[in-house]
Amino acid sequence: MFFIGIVCALACVGCNKPSKVEQYRAEKHVRDSIGLVEQQRSMVYYQSMLDSLMPQADSLLAYFKYEKNEKYQDHGFYVVRNQKLKVYDGSLRVMVRDDGQDLLAYRNGKRLTETQINSLKDEKRAVDCAQHLQIVIRDIKELERRIERTSLEIQKYEKRLKNEN
Repeated sequence: MFFIGIVCALACVGCNKPSKVEQYRAEKHVRDSIGLVEQQRSMVYYQSMLDSLMPQADSLLAYFKYEKNEKYQDHGFYVVRNQKLKVYDGSLRVMVRDDGQDLLAYRNGKRLTETQINSLKDEKRAVDCAQHLQIVIRDIKELERRIERTSLEIQKYEKRLKNEN
């Protein structure tokens, strides 16, 4: 009789305890909720960084004109406008690819090496602006990629949380 009473007591205690499946679902809900909050915070951070870079890009782009041959080129180039930078040697041409991957400089039709670009004295401002633009464009492109990935992660977590309910 005593043994039956203990078994019944243990069975009743077991009834109040959540099942492993319920416990797993609750833990998964907490993990997804935390993941959603983290991704939302990341999105706010990336967006604020992008917002702070855009005025820099706009001010730098005033020194450049955009050139792209749609028929033959996948990427265009931001070319330094010589008159705005007060570069008197018209034979210098400084360009930044629109995805920020390349910085090119030509003098009299010949491509300059990185060492030659860095040794330019009279045209230093043109090169400095192009190098700064290249960095800003790369940063903007990276932030745009991060924002896109974070947006997809937010959608994933929101969908999971909606399906859990």
